[in-house]
Amino acid sequence: MAQSYMEGFREDLKEFYEVTEKFYRKEVTVPEYKSFSGAFGSYAQRGGERSMLRLRLSGGEINKGNLKFIADSIRKYRIDLVHFTTCQTVQLHNLTKETVCALVGEAFEQGIITRGGGGDYPRNVMCSPLSGVDKGEAFDVLPYAKEAADYLLGFIGKVKLPRKLKVCFSNNRENETHATFRDMGFVAKENRTFDVYIAGGLGIKPKMGVLVAEGILPSRILYCIKTMVEIFTEYGNYEKRAASRTRFLQETLGVEELQRIFKEKLVKNLETEDLDIFVDAEEIDKKGAPVSPPSDKRLIKQKQEGLYAVSYHPVGGVPKPDFFEKLYDAILPMEQVKVRLAPDQGLYVVNLSGTEALKVLELTKEDGGTAFERSTACIGAAICQVGIGNSQALLEACIKRVKEAGLADGVLPPIHISGCPSSCSAHQTAVIGLRGGKKQTADGPKDAFAIFINGNARMGEEQFGEEIGVMAAENIPAFFVELGRAVEKEGLLFTEFLERYPERIADIFETVENGQAG
Repeated sequence: MAQSYMEGFREDLKEFYEVTEKFYRKEVTVPEYKSFSGAFGSYAQRGGERSMLRLRLSGGEINKGNLKFIADSIRKYRIDLVHFTTCQTVQLHNLTKETVCALVGEAFEQGIITRGGGGDYPRNVMCSPLSGVDKGEAFDVLPYAKEAADYLLGFIGKVKLPRKLKVCFSNNRENETHATFRDMGFVAKENRTFDVYIAGGLGIKPKMGVLVAEGILPSRILYCIKTMVEIFTEYGNYEKRAASRTRFLQETLGVEELQRIFKEKLVKNLETEDLDIFVDAEEIDKKGAPVSPPSDKRLIKQKQEGLYAVSYHPVGGVPKPDFFEKLYDAILPMEQVKVRLAPDQGLYVVNLSGTEALKVLELTKEDGGTAFERSTACIGAAICQVGIGNSQALLEACIKRVKEAGLADGVLPPIHISGCPSSCSAHQTAVIGLRGGKKQTADGPKDAFAIFINGNARMGEEQFGEEIGVMAAENIPAFFVELGRAVEKEGLLFTEFLERYPERIADIFETVENGQAG
């Protein structure tokens, strides 16, 4: 990281300490503090008595040193709630004033920058979690995601963006990072170039991205990023916050004009700037021997012969606090092993030999297990200031009821639950997504969730889910039980059921919401 802005970040911490002290003395309001602290990756939680801290982890990768820092911090400060985000970061929750101030500085010294983790700044750069080890990838995009992350940090304090800017990289058609509908996405192609999409995004008035460049050499990605920043600062809406995201450029400029402006500015930057980068993919020279794999879907063969990755998905993206220490102790003696956070709130441990993989499988056996238990949920209204629905509590209630019903794995898909329209769980691209809100009933307003079906993020098949209605939160566990029973009765998996009988999901919704379920 360039020393020129590292020192600036160090100076910024002094202001964070001062304003945080004032907030906890009630000299700064919650809205005032939110507009300030987000720039440091920290927000006050609901109620204003505790804070959270978001650790910026470029490309979602956690090396052993950073894993040890997280584990040590959890133990040192007795942190009782940790959450994996869909932007491949780690959030530490329920922090006191003293703890959040200490952690911001200590993370900085470790090389984990929280600056710009929230607020109107370039956010954590995302990357396909198995980049570099995935058998089906076009090429390894992680080195370029890290270069992009480093470059974007340089805009903090120098450029005022209208609102947050999310950049990501995808190595295959699964499109886990949503590269074709983020603020800016780089999609790897088999000829080792990138297609570039911009001005997409979820939340209110979601938009698919606009293809603005094809066949971009990896060495030239920073020219594209500079071009996007220039367009956003020149044409972005600084007046109306709700419209201050890149996706609204499609409305203000139009798709064709946005494409024209991008190409024009990119040509100019290629002529006048010196932003070429040349990076090498990390050499994985570790030798491993194949094992007779157990019947565990979490064990994944890497493209490197004899090496494996293991997936782990704690329920709701909330691992037990002592998990990090156990994982660190386990992988410490394992050569070249790293941890990769996934956009679905899980993680992968990569570059494992066969025997090492078996050890990690045992360590992570508390994984969600079934597809439904591997669902995604934002932290929810119990913690989040702007949350409406309690996403975590709803997911726990649904899993409990589905387990009690004894439904087979596969009759229900992973669901995505967002507590508000911000779509922090990416509910709009899920097979089944839920968004928190309220519903007027004869008994008065009740906590409720809008339910969306048939979203898809896969490249070439992208579509946002269709809302089928708003259901009282108390009825949602029963809805999933009835839906699972209907799928099971047909002897199908959920994906097959959705393809054959899409209308029946809405019918089951109406039956449960009207109190007619069996």
